Amino acid sequence: MDNKKFESMLILIVPDIVKLIVENYSVDELTASDMLYSSKTYEKLEDEDTKLWHLSPLTLFNIFDEEHKTGNLIFPEEA
Repeated sequence: MDNKKFESMLILIVPDIVKLIVENYSVDELTASDMLYSSKTYEKLEDEDTKLWHLSPLTLFNIFDEEHKTGNLIFPEEA
């Protein structure tokens, strides 16, 4: 996938993940964005080679949530 298409995918996915963080952690959007952008989950999502961008926002949130709670990154088998 070329860089512009990949960036477009991130632009579509990230707001949904942020919304899930807001809903589940009772934080505002800015805090939720900071939480996501500073996570290892986002670091891996940003790496096109991991192919995490093809997962649903809910699955990506669950990866983030597990990382946030335990410090571990656990990817589903389909990743």
